[in-house]
Amino acid sequence: MPEIAEIARAVHFLRLHLVGKTIKSAIAVDDANVFGKVGTSGPEFAVAMTGKKVLSAGTQGKYFWLVLDKPPHPVMHFGMTGWMHVKGDQTAYTNYYKSKKPEELEEWPPKYWKFQLKTEEDPVVEVAYTDPRRFGRVRLVDCPGDSIRKHSPLVENGPDPVVDTDIFTEEYLEKKMRSRHVPIKALLLDQAFLSGIGNWVGDEVLYQAKLHPEQYCNDFSDAEIKELYRSIRYVCQLAVDKLGDSDQFPETWLFNHRWGKGKKASKLPNGEKLAFVTVGGRTSCFAPNVQKKTGKVAPGIKEEPIASDEEEPKPAKAGKAKKPAKAPKIKQEEEKPTKRKIKDEDDADKKPLKKTKAAAPKKTSSVANGVKSEGKKTTDDKVEVGRRRSGRLQGK
Repeated sequence: MPEIAEIARAVHFLRLHLVGKTIKSAIAVDDANVFGKVGTSGPEFAVAMTGKKVLSAGTQGKYFWLVLDKPPHPVMHFGMTGWMHVKGDQTAYTNYYKSKKPEELEEWPPKYWKFQLKTEEDPVVEVAYTDPRRFGRVRLVDCPGDSIRKHSPLVENGPDPVVDTDIFTEEYLEKKMRSRHVPIKALLLDQAFLSGIGNWVGDEVLYQAKLHPEQYCNDFSDAEIKELYRSIRYVCQLAVDKLGDSDQFPETWLFNHRWGKGKKASKLPNGEKLAFVTVGGRTSCFAPNVQKKTGKVAPGIKEEPIASDEEEPKPAKAGKAKKPAKAPKIKQEEEKPTKRKIKDEDDADKKPLKKTKAAAPKKTSSVANGVKSEGKKTTDDKVEVGRRRSGRLQGK
């Protein structure tokens, strides 16, 4: 899922190409998930955008928005696989373009588009929002442009560690950690606590701070909290400054070495082995000999053993393949349906984690300007926009 750095990248290109321009035309697929689940529709979005001048673009964690000369304003979330494309420029990462055939790179609008914008001024700018799996959200917020963050969904989310340095202070972090009783990795993923940190950023932050992901957030020393604050600011600021381009991340970062799960053992340049553990419903990568437990940890968390260099992954047991269910034909292409139910990412970002005791956590039709799309669920196995080594950021 796009995190704070990837959102910064998308907004960088919007500021570069769209801000200051007037939108001559807008078309949108009336997607019941992308638009419908947040109270709007494709046709309504297209009407709201047409003829408006884009004054600015902003970010808060995993959300971003455009400020128009008149409300309502679009507030967007990429969900799992959303992205913004600008015709004639490469807004995504290297690996995305390497995966495409030459004719696919010339295709416009891009596959899985949900809305398109075209400007009046020369040179004409064309922008498209895509989302193969349809967990992204595009809503309209009817308020003055400078009050967008005072309205839902942004008001329910915590401060952005890069944008809101006056709010996200060491004192803020300590107060929040002392008042909760959840594993620290789960707290970092809670968007009501802090906006923008997802799985890979959370793991990097904890590695740089030398803290174990399973340890309860209210069982760290003052010195450890101070180090965690420094680490959050460092990792998030640098990732945003580099626009999420992992080719520019320090070689010593965990990010560059964490992608060996299911293969031979991952390890750091100094030889330290890496392990994986499920915390807060997400797989966390950490270095056991660096990130040692110094306090109480949540019981019952699934930890995977560290493989040796010689140990090969065990092959999966053979089984009969199930026949795929037949799906109705639709005019706009979507990915194939998946049987695995995934929680709505928009809701996941808004709901804070509940306090826990030391109990084991549970496993956890459409028409717009002549464009028609019927909603349906989609799979994980497609190449996703903006993903790299993890399937999100890899650029090498």
